[in-house]
Amino acid sequence: MSDGPADHIAPTPVAAALKGLCPRCGATGLFHSWLDFADRCKVCGLDYSAFNVGDGPAAILTLVLGGLIVGIAITIQLAWGPPIWLQLIVWLPITVVGVVGSLRIAKAALLGSEFRTAAHEGHLAPPEIDPKP
Repeated sequence: MSDGPADHIAPTPVAAALKGLCPRCGATGLFHSWLDFADRCKVCGLDYSAFNVGDGPAAILTLVLGGLIVGIAITIQLAWGPPIWLQLIVWLPITVVGVVGSLRIAKAALLGSEFRTAAHEGHLAPPEIDPKP
């Protein structure tokens, strides 16, 4: 039995994001470090550098987790009134760990989404030149 691309089935987007799988063949090895993508899939050869996830996942996670944590912190402040220094000691590490911890999943999900939708960088069309009468 060979280990070629035909032997692998494309994973679901959720499974690919959670497990760091290639969006085409489902092989492991999407990342070569905690947050850096590998150059290409070692099984099917999909070039991961062709996808541009940029800072989108970090911005989305910061906004979503930041809003959630601020809401919880305000609720706790109004309900029990702990000192501000205690709020900072508790919520700053939770925010950093939450964003960095989920950034890997968010980056993998965005790369998988770009692969599934065949997204590519947009280009502006040159202006049309009207012939002068």
